[in-house]
Amino acid sequence: MTRTTAETWSKVPAVTLGFWMIKIAATTLGETGGDAVTMTLNLGYLIGTAIFGVALAAALSAQIVAKRFHAFLYWTVIVATTTVGTTLADFLDRSLGIGYLGGSSILFVLVLATLGLWYKSCGSVSVDTVASPRVELFYWTTILFSQTLGTALGDWLADDTGLGYEGGALVFAGGLAAVVAAAYFTKISRTLLFWAAFILTRPLGATVGDLLDKPPSHGGLGFGRFTASAVLLVVIVGGILILPQKAGQHPGSKSAA
Repeated sequence: MTRTTAETWSKVPAVTLGFWMIKIAATTLGETGGDAVTMTLNLGYLIGTAIFGVALAAALSAQIVAKRFHAFLYWTVIVATTTVGTTLADFLDRSLGIGYLGGSSILFVLVLATLGLWYKSCGSVSVDTVASPRVELFYWTTILFSQTLGTALGDWLADDTGLGYEGGALVFAGGLAAVVAAAYFTKISRTLLFWAAFILTRPLGATVGDLLDKPPSHGGLGFGRFTASAVLLVVIVGGILILPQKAGQHPGSKSAA
């Protein structure tokens, strides 16, 4: 035996530049894909959430029972969480009339509550500790709430503040740049910075997705939801194939004698 058991549960990819590139493309696909089903096909937010929810449940079940990291499976779950996040946020904000700011506030509390429960239960919320089914459930629950929060935040900044899709994308890109700067030049917790970046990439993807598929009369580029989704899917698959994809290292996963 040359490696410990902990490494066999290493199913979360190493956090690299490639990880963030694919993550942004995946969150953008979640916006265009979710809107394609709920708006272009006119199925509505509730039915769209149910459809994507079933897909998420199937993909997440496979991810949880898997014995090692599978790049395509992992990113399938990420895309599923972001499409569910898109349709669920739209249902809360629009169909239930909570509004973008109200929905963002509720979802922000849910993200913090999940992280708090995770920390209380496991002693850490670092992705380096995602090495058991229990921790993985906390990890994916946090991701689902953060993806939903990101959709609401993106819509709030683009619509309610009057910045538009381009302005909203620039604000969130600036926020990510600040997180990167903090990672390089400060001693702020890397775990805190990871989750800050993870949350910020979602509204960035939401605003970029809206910019791509909305008609010019609504401030978009007018590529269409299905066209934009197809292009983004190709980008994601290409990224998975070309960019390095390896499991992250966890405590206890070093080579053993």
